[in-house]
Amino acid sequence: MRFKLIIAFVEDSKTEKVVDAARQAGATGVTVINNARGEGLNQKKTFFGLTLDVQKDVAIFVVEEHLSRHILETINDVGEFETESGQGIAIQIDIEDAVGVSHQVEKLTKYVEDEL
Repeated sequence: MRFKLIIAFVEDSKTEKVVDAARQAGATGVTVINNARGEGLNQKKTFFGLTLDVQKDVAIFVVEEHLSRHILETINDVGEFETESGQGIAIQIDIEDAVGVSHQVEKLTKYVEDEL
């Protein structure tokens, strides 16, 4: 079984919704890193001209490759990444090898066979 790594940089107010939606789309687990600082194309400023730090959470998913695009699109939709600048981004990376996922393989094998 092959896996992909999805890394999502999410507005901290939307993290729970994004994680729940990704799980419903087929993600079997997630690691969330809180309080990452995000800065996009345009820096957000206060009326005093000071830079306003926007807190992001980083959600990291190891997902089965056949489900990865659907999960990525679900994260995009729920996180509203395309609706307004600065809402977040998500990327997916190939995983060459992984250990510690054997418990997921059993569950995913049945799920992927049913889906395909």
